[in-house]
Amino acid sequence: MVYNPQEASFAPKLGPIFNNLILADEINRSPAKVQSALLEAMQERQVTLGDRTYKLPDPFLVLATQNPIDQEGTYQLPEAQLDRFLLKVTVGYPTQEEELTILDRMATSAPQYQTKTVANPEQVANSRNLVNSVYIDAAIREYIVQIIHATRFPVKVDAPLKNLVRAGSSPRGTINLALTSRARAFTSGRAFVTPQDVKDVARDVLRHRILLTYEAEAEDMTTDHILDRILAKVPVP
Repeated sequence: MVYNPQEASFAPKLGPIFNNLILADEINRSPAKVQSALLEAMQERQVTLGDRTYKLPDPFLVLATQNPIDQEGTYQLPEAQLDRFLLKVTVGYPTQEEELTILDRMATSAPQYQTKTVANPEQVANSRNLVNSVYIDAAIREYIVQIIHATRFPVKVDAPLKNLVRAGSSPRGTINLALTSRARAFTSGRAFVTPQDVKDVARDVLRHRILLTYEAEAEDMTTDHILDRILAKVPVP
């Protein structure tokens, strides 16, 4: 809230959160209060200032980066906040060719930023509606549910996974796996989802929704290892 001396009153000043695409850089360095505010925006699509609530624009997308948790000054993200993210994509080092491009563009006092508009908010909203029309057969829906249940009770599909998973995916993971599988089919030029679509996106959708035990961490197991074994064991329709 900003004080307006001419009207002797406070007026809201809407910040950068009121945009279609938000980049939350190094999210696990932000304090709990900031994370809580972002959680409301992601879940409710609204922001509360004082006693007033303001709706966020549609579409509203959040892209976040985080540092490795073992770095100084980082905080473990709450499970509820992690679960709000559709995907978690791991980003490694760039290739030599990519790094050379970075060097050419950025190793100067006047970096070159070359951007171009590829879509507007209306086009994004229309594409989202088209994705919703992609067909998911009953057998594929059952396959998705079986994968999710296997993250909660992994020993039922692979005995060696016993005592390695502390908690599996929430129902939000089920929903998001179906949505992302539809998007995968759509970008592949198909109007229906295949089992391979589900497999292709399962790791990105679920890797941040599975909690490992200390025993798994002691064995240097990752959620990707768990998911690889689950996907190899769950019967494909």
